[in-house]
Amino acid sequence: MTKASEHILSVTALTEAIRTRLEASFPFVWVRGQVTNLAKPASGHVYFSLRDEECSLAAVWFKSDRKADQRFDPLTGEVFEGGPRPSLALTLENGQEVICAGRVAVYGARGQYQLIVEFAQDAGASRLHEEFERLRRKLADLGYFALERKRPMPPQPRRVALITSPTGAAVHDFLRVAQGRGLGSRVRLYPVPVQGEAAPARIGAALLRVADEGWAQVAVLIRGGGSMEDLWAFNDEAVARTIFGMPLPVLAGIGHEVDFTLADMTADLRAATPSHAAQLLWPDRAETARRLRVFAESLMRAADRSLEIRNARLTVLDRTLALLSPARRLAERQERLQNACLLMDRAWRDLFERCDARLQRLALGLAACPASLPGRKLPLDMLEGRVVQAGNRFLERSLHAGERLRLRLDALDPMAPLERGYALVRKENGAFVRKTSQAASGEALRLVVSDGEIPVRVEGETDHG
Repeated sequence: MTKASEHILSVTALTEAIRTRLEASFPFVWVRGQVTNLAKPASGHVYFSLRDEECSLAAVWFKSDRKADQRFDPLTGEVFEGGPRPSLALTLENGQEVICAGRVAVYGARGQYQLIVEFAQDAGASRLHEEFERLRRKLADLGYFALERKRPMPPQPRRVALITSPTGAAVHDFLRVAQGRGLGSRVRLYPVPVQGEAAPARIGAALLRVADEGWAQVAVLIRGGGSMEDLWAFNDEAVARTIFGMPLPVLAGIGHEVDFTLADMTADLRAATPSHAAQLLWPDRAETARRLRVFAESLMRAADRSLEIRNARLTVLDRTLALLSPARRLAERQERLQNACLLMDRAWRDLFERCDARLQRLALGLAACPASLPGRKLPLDMLEGRVVQAGNRFLERSLHAGERLRLRLDALDPMAPLERGYALVRKENGAFVRKTSQAASGEALRLVVSDGEIPVRVEGETDHG
């Protein structure tokens, strides 16, 4: 065998080499084209070609790689609201433009490469995505989605304009959730179609009607889920422009949580679903009641603590006032005077008793010594006179001391000057007025006189000089 013959490949070897390179380079691709040469044999497989202006690509969609129906959009991942839809393989037609996803493989028996289809999507949906992106960029450049222009929802709105289909599930979900929330509101329904060619114009007209009536505090635009084609009315540029120009806040809840429309983006607030829209508008009534109970209990506890603090302070002030009261001082001094008088009286009696006992002893001594009586009578008389004088002087001093104490007590009596025509000025709260600066013009006062109180009122400006 020559050296050149070592580089000659068999058809199978070359085909395998091409298969290895090609399949490794294109493990998964998306291809767009027009369906031709469509064949649906009894095996259930679907054979067709994808063509564009210049080239053609063989494709096969094996029965094992598809399901009889589809629960979600393979391009967007969106779950179909109306339930599973038939597989595109069942409705595929020649001339239909589609987008196919799969892997590139080499069919050695014919020496050709082909696309093994795993997913397929009508190309019309792709055009909608392109149009959506074009409009989204345009409206974003115009500031339709700017956060700074978004208006807050009114708290606990009492008048709500609901724009939706009157027969769809969205309106029932919204109203069902709304019944258990808020503190009572009126919802006015503006019925419109939510899909189809007439839907954008009807939706825009309903929004303008809400704005013209001026009744609602907020406009709510809702619709249930669906495919991009189903939701396309809410991607209409005119609808977005109308929402942007609304004089009142707009809440949009279109489709499911994964669905985003231009109406959602332009609205002041987006809800994930129609039910979520009701939750954003009104707080849960049971939660509101619970929070009110918590606030009421906190308020009662705060009031109790405040009363306890004020009662304790009032008790302290009452005790302090009692200690500083002139009446209390006067009573204490009167009690001291009474005690002094009692002590003086007791001392006086003791003195006289001692003097009397001494006189008796002296008398007995004199009786026992009669011979000396005439000679000692004069000293005894002198002694008796001295005792009497001493007793009188002590009594006078005690009486003078008692009189001085009485005069001092009388001088300390706050009511004594009232007998001479003076008066005390007291405010309504009991405080005494000692200076003109403590009384304001028009203030009600009370004059305390000897036999009662006289209500008066300050007229003119008080002289603080």
